[in-house]
Order: sequence, then C-alpha cells, then structure tokens
Amino acid sequence: MIDRRGIEQRWAADGSKRDERGRRVFAASEARAAGWGGLPAVSQITGLARSTIGRGLADLDATAPRGRVRRKGGGPKRLIERDRTLLADLERLVEPATLGDPERPLLWVSKSYDKLAQALADLGHAVSPNSVRKLLIGLGFSRQFNRKADEGCKHPDRNAQFEHISAKVTAAQAAGQPVVSVDTKKKELVGEFKNGGSDYRAKGDPRRVKVHDFEDKALGKVVPYGVYDVAADEGWVSVGITADTADTAEFAVASIRAWLARMGRERYPQLSELTITADCGGSNGARVRLWKRELQTFADDSGLTLHVHHYPPGTSKWNKIEHRLFCRITQNWRGRPLSDRLAVVELIGATTTKTGLKVECALDPCTYQKGIKVSDAEMASLDITGDEFHPEWNYTINPRFPPKP
Repeated sequence: MIDRRGIEQRWAADGSKRDERGRRVFAASEARAAGWGGLPAVSQITGLARSTIGRGLADLDATAPRGRVRRKGGGPKRLIERDRTLLADLERLVEPATLGDPERPLLWVSKSYDKLAQALADLGHAVSPNSVRKLLIGLGFSRQFNRKADEGCKHPDRNAQFEHISAKVTAAQAAGQPVVSVDTKKKELVGEFKNGGSDYRAKGDPRRVKVHDFEDKALGKVVPYGVYDVAADEGWVSVGITADTADTAEFAVASIRAWLARMGRERYPQLSELTITADCGGSNGARVRLWKRELQTFADDSGLTLHVHHYPPGTSKWNKIEHRLFCRITQNWRGRPLSDRLAVVELIGATTTKTGLKVECALDPCTYQKGIKVSDAEMASLDITGDEFHPEWNYTINPRFPPKP
C-alpha cells in the first residue's frame, strides 16, 4: 500500500524546495521506498516526468562530484561555444591599434565593460558587461596604468657623464670638501587645497578642502628650491613666495648662499671649494647665462672655487636631491593641505628619515626680476674654465677678487 498522503506532505515540506537535481533524487528515493507502483504514483504527486525520476534513480546509484548539480555536460553551452566569433571580435576591440584606424570603434574612448559590451552588440553579439569582464580575464587582459619607462633620446655620452660626475664627487669628498645637489621643487598652491596621499584622522572625519584648485590670489603659490648635502644627508630649502619670479637663476643662487650661511660654514670650517650637481635645464640649466653670472658673483663674495656638473638632458631623476630630499618632503606632507606659508616651512623643516635626514627651511621674501639679459661682455668677464670632457656640462668658476671681509 503506497502512502500517498505521506509522500505529498514530504514533497510539500522538503522535496519541492530543492534544486533541480535534489527534486529528482528526492522523487526517486520516494519511488524506490514505495516499491511496486511507486514510480507512477510519485510522478503524479510531484509533477515530475517518469524519465526525470528515472534519472534520479541513476543518480542514487552514482556518486556525483561535490557541488555539482547537473551531470557533466548539462546546462546551456558556454558563451564562446555558442558564438564562435565573439572572442576574436573582443580581442580586436581591446588590443592596441594605430591611431586613426576606422575599423576600431573604441579607439578614442575608455574601454569600459559597458562600452565593450555595446560595441560587441553592434557587431551582432549578445553579451553582458559581466560576461565581457570574465572573457577579458580569460584572454589575459587587465586594466593597466601608464608606466614612466621610456627616456626618449639618449645622449651618446650619458653614461660617461655619470662616471665623470661620480669621479669628481668622490674626489671632492675625499678632500673633505662639500658636494651639494640642487634643484627646484614644483610650485605648490597655498591654501585649503587637496594634497595627494592620506593621513590618520578619526573615522568618518576627513579634512574638508576646496573643491576646485583655483589659486588663492591672497596666498598664491610657493616655490621650494633645495640644496642637498650629499655626504651629510642634510638639506636646505628656500621657499620663494612669488611663483612668477622665484623660479629664476637669482633665486637658485640665493638659496645656495643661504645654505652656506646657515649650514655649510658650520659643518665645513675648512671650506675652500664647493661642488654643485644640477639638472641640465630650468633656472640652473647649463645654458642659462644668468645662472653662471650669479655663481660668479657668489664665488667672488665667498672666495670659494665652484665646480659645477650638470646631468645630461633627460636624466633629472638621477639628481640625488630628487630621491633623497624632495620625495621625503612629499611623503611628510601627504594628505595635508598647505594652508599657509608657515605650514609649508614647518612641514618641510619637520621632514626626517630613519637614516638621519635633517632639513632646514625658511621663507625667501625677496622678489626676483624675470627676463634679465646677460650680455656677451658680461660673459667674457666671468672666470669660467671648462673641463676637457664636455665643458658645457662641466666647468669651474674661480673667484675674481679676494673674498669680502
């Protein structure tokens, strides 16, 4: 006697709530337990076809892999099996292409999943953005940032200049004379503006800053110019307060003068020579006449012999001040608005490292004139001697007069 009522209750309470495989296995176990006549009775109660219950009986006798619902090969075919040209068209859309190729519909736009899916739909493919994401992973694609790696044209004597600078620096340090690396840091907006990076604050309490980075006319910008003592691991930074005039050769040399007065004389009491390494461009560029004239005046006033060496074009990142001082300053004030000039000076002066970096900083309130022309006659009066190797990059400036008392 088949207990139809019991089967109906168990089906309503349990079997009907299972997944596809679970329903047929449940029905098969009830049919087997009912004995003769159980298969048609269970089929009538559950609404499952006899063939479905028959597959359930086979499932009872087989051990299915854990987690599998359907038999191997069950369910719809994979997208790329149903649409043979889908992968080829997707790969054609995302691979690098020559600019101006009319066959590439997404050449000039960001290749998001939505736009790729729409482009594929225009080509006759039915695919969702999420399926595009999975297909791209399978093809080995991922979103990539630009990487600064190509340096452009390399001067044939680039490495030789590096070796020349290294030899001169080593000789100066062996003689107990200082070597400084100089450069201008990028101009910085002063005010409640967003600064890159993050810092710890109470959860849910980020510091509020201005939405737009429009220059505050009252506060303006500042221009930090750095002088880094390579051997002592010490830095001096002069902060120019007028962005339009501070980034000049006069300001650059004034910063070197400030380093000498505030740090150099004390550390090197027997100072007679100063080796300066600098970029090949900017306010301290190798071709800037005003830079050389101001250095000559500095040599005359201080009585120091100046040895100047410029890094080859396109190699400014090798200048030691970049990765030993400026990057540390940027890390120190990350996530903090440069609210006023005093904050800039204090943040720079508070920069330290585990290796013992020491930084001093001060505002330079002077205004430096732009567009100063240095005549040929003035250049001829300078006491400059070029090295045998690339004299345009390597030269010595001797004082023309005895130092001022």
